[in-house]
Amino acid sequence: MSMKDWMEKDYYKVLGVPKDADSKAIKTAYRKLARELHPDTNPDPKAAERFKEVSEANDVLSDTTKRAEYDEAREMVASGGYRMPGAAGPG
Repeated sequence: MSMKDWMEKDYYKVLGVPKDADSKAIKTAYRKLARELHPDTNPDPKAAERFKEVSEANDVLSDTTKRAEYDEAREMVASGGYRMPGAAGPG
């Protein structure tokens, strides 16, 4: 997964948890959404795509190292300390 992917996706929003959510809250949110959206139980094609997003968010947020990297990268972008390649410059 590229840095750009991380910048374009708000994994906290995907799971519906606050940025300071603990691992238990992340796990609970993921399990709830996974049950609702799993392709075996939800035939809606949009549910399958959403299930992938939820799984990706869980993969990052449930791993303490990945989560720290994700949070740090998003903070750098928010503070203007990092610019994504191809981003337009000032003026």
